Amino acid sequence: MCGELDDDGPSSLQEAHYNRFMLQARALLSQREKAQGAPDDPVIATIDKLFADALSRAMRDCEAADPSRRYDVLSIMPLVFARLAGILAGNLALTEDPLRRVMEALMHGYAEADSITPDHGHDHDGSFGHFGHSH
Repeated sequence: MCGELDDDGPSSLQEAHYNRFMLQARALLSQREKAQGAPDDPVIATIDKLFADALSRAMRDCEAADPSRRYDVLSIMPLVFARLAGILAGNLALTEDPLRRVMEALMHGYAEADSITPDHGHDHDGSFGHFGHSH
């Protein structure tokens, strides 16, 4: 019927969003691979690797899903990672203002989704822990 959603598969808009995510994720991972070595700070190197591992896992899980459900898998992932961020932040000292740091990182990532392109003419330093980069 006119105006009803088709439950048989993803809409073209959902497919476009899913494909955009995959392009951006590949671009981020490619930037990391192109970076010259690991950051000097072992903590930054650890979180860079954790970010890349989590992003790679998210991509693999999406790709492993039935093609008609890939967008559904992608759409629920932010809730999983938000819950994990809450658990981790909930175990930090309040003097470190963990909620503010989580919210700032969340908003940075949300804005970053609009700025990541497969190849936009310059290299990044590969540090996912650096939240000051802008275009």
